[in-house]
Amino acid sequence: MWIIPEEVLLANALWVSERANPYFILQRRKGHGRGGGFTGLLVGTLDVVLDSSARVAPYRILHQTGESQIFWNIACGSSRKEITEHWEWLETNLLQTLSIFDNDDDITTFVKGKIQGIIAEENKSGKAQEDEDPGKFREAELKMRKLFGMPEEEKLVNYYPCSYWKGRVPRQGWIYLSVNHLCFYSFLLGKEVSLVVQWTDVTQLDKNATLVFPESIRVSTRDTEHFFSMFLNINETFKLMEQLANIAMRQLLDNESFAADRTLPKPCKTLKNVSALKRDLDARAKNERYRALFRLTQDERLDGHTDCTLWTPFAKMHVVGQMFVSNNYICFASREEDLCQLIIPLREVTIVEKADSSSVLPSPLSISTKNKMTFLFANLKDRDFLVQRISDFLQRTPDRPCGLNTQSENPSPCTPPSLPSSPPVLGLGEMPQNQHYSPSLPTAKKGLLQIYQQDVPEELGPKVTREKMKEESWNIHFFEFGRGVCMYRTSKTRELVLNGIPESLRGELWLLFSGAQNEMATHPDYYASLVEQAMGKCTLATEEIERDLHRSMPEHHAFQNEMGIAALRRVLTAYAYRNPNIGYCQAMNIVTSVLLLYCTEEEAFWLLVALCERMLPDYYNTRVVGALVDQGVFEELTRECLPLLYEHMQDLGVISTISLSWFLTLFLSVMPFDSAVLLVDCFFYEGIKVIFQVALAVLHANMDQLLSCSDEGEAMTILGRYLDNVVNKQTVSPPIPHLHALLTSGNNPPPEIDVFELIKASYEKFGSLRADVIEQMRFKQRLKVIQSLEDTAKRSVVRAIMTESAFTIEELEELFVLFKAKHIMSCYWGASSTAAERHDPSLPYLEQYRIDCGQFIQLFSALAPWSCGLHTNTLSSRLFRLLDQNKDTLINFKEFVTGLSGMYHGDMTEKLKLLYKLHLPPALCPEEAESALEATQFFTDDDTLQGEELKEAGDASAAGDTDEKKEEKPKDYKYYLRMWAKEKEPKKESIKDLPRMNQEQFIEMCKTLYNMFSEDPMEQELYHGIATVASLLLCIGEVGKKFTNNGSKKTEAQLPSAVDALQPEREDSSGEGGSGQSLVSKALAEAQLETPPPTAAGSDEEAKDDTSVSSYSVVSAGSLQCEDIADDTVLIGCMSGDAVERRQGGAPDADWSITFEQVLASFLTETSLVDYFEKKHDIQSKITACKSLRAVERQTSTSSDHDFSLNTH
Repeated sequence: MWIIPEEVLLANALWVSERANPYFILQRRKGHGRGGGFTGLLVGTLDVVLDSSARVAPYRILHQTGESQIFWNIACGSSRKEITEHWEWLETNLLQTLSIFDNDDDITTFVKGKIQGIIAEENKSGKAQEDEDPGKFREAELKMRKLFGMPEEEKLVNYYPCSYWKGRVPRQGWIYLSVNHLCFYSFLLGKEVSLVVQWTDVTQLDKNATLVFPESIRVSTRDTEHFFSMFLNINETFKLMEQLANIAMRQLLDNESFAADRTLPKPCKTLKNVSALKRDLDARAKNERYRALFRLTQDERLDGHTDCTLWTPFAKMHVVGQMFVSNNYICFASREEDLCQLIIPLREVTIVEKADSSSVLPSPLSISTKNKMTFLFANLKDRDFLVQRISDFLQRTPDRPCGLNTQSENPSPCTPPSLPSSPPVLGLGEMPQNQHYSPSLPTAKKGLLQIYQQDVPEELGPKVTREKMKEESWNIHFFEFGRGVCMYRTSKTRELVLNGIPESLRGELWLLFSGAQNEMATHPDYYASLVEQAMGKCTLATEEIERDLHRSMPEHHAFQNEMGIAALRRVLTAYAYRNPNIGYCQAMNIVTSVLLLYCTEEEAFWLLVALCERMLPDYYNTRVVGALVDQGVFEELTRECLPLLYEHMQDLGVISTISLSWFLTLFLSVMPFDSAVLLVDCFFYEGIKVIFQVALAVLHANMDQLLSCSDEGEAMTILGRYLDNVVNKQTVSPPIPHLHALLTSGNNPPPEIDVFELIKASYEKFGSLRADVIEQMRFKQRLKVIQSLEDTAKRSVVRAIMTESAFTIEELEELFVLFKAKHIMSCYWGASSTAAERHDPSLPYLEQYRIDCGQFIQLFSALAPWSCGLHTNTLSSRLFRLLDQNKDTLINFKEFVTGLSGMYHGDMTEKLKLLYKLHLPPALCPEEAESALEATQFFTDDDTLQGEELKEAGDASAAGDTDEKKEEKPKDYKYYLRMWAKEKEPKKESIKDLPRMNQEQFIEMCKTLYNMFSEDPMEQELYHGIATVASLLLCIGEVGKKFTNNGSKKTEAQLPSAVDALQPEREDSSGEGGSGQSLVSKALAEAQLETPPPTAAGSDEEAKDDTSVSSYSVVSAGSLQCEDIADDTVLIGCMSGDAVERRQGGAPDADWSITFEQVLASFLTETSLVDYFEKKHDIQSKITACKSLRAVERQTSTSSDHDFSLNTH
């Protein structure tokens, strides 16, 4: 490519001049292309180690004038073809012009100006704007694609110098981190190391330092481990690896490919060597931290942050921290944790003004809200720019929350595309709104606890007083710190939460701390509209909801009547409709029923949204991945905090058993309700760390008893009894019997444990847990969990299909890995259908992953035992159409294995049957067989006859039915069940069920067989055998016409003339099958004359294949493609020119046909064909060859064999 001219002082250092003229020199870098010796090896090594190859391409063009020692580099190229194009352009367009100039300086100025003009024109055309990446980075990306054979869809994110450890020897090179792959390349003194690892194969990613591997990164897959060290910035590299691996895990989980953020703002200044994708990923990481810190929605995007101070009226001081500005919020977090946190929704802002600066208060900014609160920020570095950004966002924010105009252009991934972002306006003829939900419903105004509130017994008087004192404490807090979303959140707030939220304020504060209040405010009437759309629809989720409704807190009187049950049904159904990826999961009913006790229906719905989509990510999907991840985190925390107990409980296998229910229901299913609800208070304020702390505290409190346990059941009993006796002595609600406690109480129940003491102990002993540490641990566990689930899915698939296939379990597992890898690759490298169409999580594992025709052709070519040379793609396309029974242009793994199994493990009959069916519709498409219409006409008479018989039978049965219907009663359900079972029974296909094959289909089958035999060691015997069989079948087809009444006089008249035309060749032919060879040669010649010419791409290989002609010249010539038969080629046994013309002019013989039984009987007469189709093939070698394409290490003997640019000259 053309580059901005830059000076070069030493033109010949490490470069070899290949072309020159008075003004320009074309040079090749030593170590590239031919020759080079030791110098080439050395330069190649230096290029890799020092990264000069990423900066300096292997070819360049220099500009020189006269005797000047200064050269100007004006163009570079990664291939000889590219640089030659530039050289020829210079010779054509500039040489004559430059000869006019007298002054060398003028020549140089003109050349530099011309090159800069070309570059500016390219930029104007849009090439540079499509790719914002700097030039050096683009060269590195191009180099990565050439080194590792990646397509253009594969985007490089970043690359770093490092060492890759092979054994105990480090190989210095470069690691390339792309969206879907980790690649490494090294070239040291002739030793080349190339490694490619898919992120979806990574099972573990660690950063560690050992004596053997100093400060290294370990990348583990199922098969091996890779160690990388000697990083200049190991933390940055590791974070990027984590992000890319996380994206890959999300792809395995949701089948969603990575999509770059096109709306990312351009950087204010050019960032050296930072790609647009790297900026995108950095922005995503910042957005995730920002949203998690302030509990904001998934579509909230951080615009920027700056250091500042905030005046806190309650403390009478300026707090140092950071201000964050996004499209809908202004947030503040103090530098000292828990000192102060603030969230200001822009919808609440009324005034933003710049106050007067002073030495005491530099650059102040005042923000006022609708509830009369004023916030004073100061020490802002770029106040004017900040005010402008806030003003821009305020202009986009509606004065009142009447819709979703503040949402980003990209909808939340959890929102179904069919769901409108704002409530739909119903037409006059539609169902009246609020039929299922109305604001007048009791549950739409208050929580179930208020509706069913009973009179408090007199003995609870002191508790009521304590409850009122709590309410008063919160009222004082509201007065001092503010109330609502703009409340200052401090350590005082946490203390009040840990002491228990009053029941009257619980719903309000849950909404506030979870961030659900913001979503509810920006989505008015969303829930009501959602209920109307969702109710009445029958889905798998609604069936599961109905089944679990009466299991949700049945001991509570609020759910012992229809009002509570109906409210629960509406909330769960509405959420299942909103987020079909989750739908409904067990445990959601328990959590939602608790939310409904303290909140209205709409509030409970938005709290459920916050739980499922932000606070407990992936907890409630079909495979409860989030809960399994946190279960793994809990095990790791137990190992760190309680090492002795961890080892003992691992032996018993208890941790994994107990923790899942603890996390899924937030202890609500294992603790008395009044105690567990206090943990929910803390959870909404602190997040998941509280649940981990309390779980660790429970294990710590029972450590001695657990260490003395001898089996899992005993440990479960100890923990169950302990949790059953965690009581809340301050509750004012009447006691609710806990079913689990009733079952496990025993004769001597253990002493009661105060829940406040348990929470206090959890903070004292394990309060050092940090949210960022938990997120880091979650990442490690997510890799393990998702890969473990993938392995489980693989085993399920293999178990389901092993009885229907003759492959071994190991072979099926490896085939599934290859099949799934092809499916995943299509998700990010493009395919004819979208990822959602190819992957349906609701289906069984066996049918979830599907591939299209292009991917099937690739797998077939690599794995199938039938190699047909250039004809392989055609054959694989036919097999794809045959396997695609539902005609959706996709096949699943079961269908894929069915096709392969017949080729590898079927007997001769099965293999021939498959081959036979591959040359009949639907496998043989009309484009391949021009007489497909005639092939269907072939069966017209038989079908018509059968149709008439069926019609007569149908008329008779109909007549009988009408007589019976007068007396017969409606059939019972057993009759329909029997009929359904009969329909579901697999119909065994016999060879007699196969349709007949016409002449053109038979010719196509002969062509396939000739191509199949062309690479076999027994090639000549097979050619002789198929010639004999083909001639026999041709005669059988001709004879068969005499026994039908459909043969036209014209064809009967043509048969003797065709036989006469072939008579001379038949006499000259030698061997038993002479006449048969002449007939089949004639047929193939006709087929070849009708075949379209091939593409130019295959001409070279075809020429190679045609260099050897076998002794059976008739058959060998017949096996060639039509384009290989030149005018001077003599085909022994072929018809004369007149006969060819006559045959070409006529239509295919529509009356000629054969059956599969005739084909099978004919094949059995030839030993060579029987041996070929009875021969067993080993698929393991082909599977190994496919897998070996992932990682390559090879030794290059000399540098002349090595070219970094991988050119094909």
